[in-house]
Amino acid sequence: MPMNLSEHHYLVRVEWTGNRGDGTTSYRSYSRDHDISAAGLPLIAGSADPTFHGNPERWNPEQLLLAALSQCHMLSYLHMAVKNGVIVTAYEDSAEGTMRLNPDGSGEFTSVTLKPRVTITRGTAKHLAQSIHAEAAAACFIGRSVNFPVLHEPVVVVGGTADPLAAPSRAKTTA
Repeated sequence: MPMNLSEHHYLVRVEWTGNRGDGTTSYRSYSRDHDISAAGLPLIAGSADPTFHGNPERWNPEQLLLAALSQCHMLSYLHMAVKNGVIVTAYEDSAEGTMRLNPDGSGEFTSVTLKPRVTITRGTAKHLAQSIHAEAAAACFIGRSVNFPVLHEPVVVVGGTADPLAAPSRAKTTA
C-alpha cells in the first residue's frame, strides 16, 4: 500500500499530574502541572502560566506555541536557504507573543513577532538572505495554521558582523 505523503498525523499524550488529593474541588485546590510525551521523545514538563496559578519552572502552552512558530519558521528558512544558495552558519530567534484576555475569561493571541538573527557566509547575497524570510513565512506549516498575524523582524549578519544595509522587515504570514 503506497504511503500518502500529502497527509501527516501526529500523536502526543498529555497527562495531568496536579491532583493534590482533592482533585478540582476549588480553583486553587489543584496544581496545573502535567507531562507532555510522545513515543521515543523526552518528556516535557508542562504547567499553566504563573499568572494562572502555574508552575514557573515548567513550560506553559503559550511558550510552546511561540516555540512551535519559531521552530517552524527556522526550519522553513533553512530549507529556503538551500533552495536559494544562501549559506547559513548560525540562526537564533527571540520570539515574542501578545495574548489578550477577554471579559468572559477566554483569551487569544493577537500577534506573534519572530526576531530571527541569521548569520551567513561572506560572499552570500545579503539581500537574498533577508528576502527569503517571506518565502519561509509562506511555507511554515504552523504559521499558516494560526488565526493571528505572525510578524518577522529578521536581522542578517555576515560572518559575525551586523549588516547595516539589512533593515528589519515585517512580513505577515498567511493565516
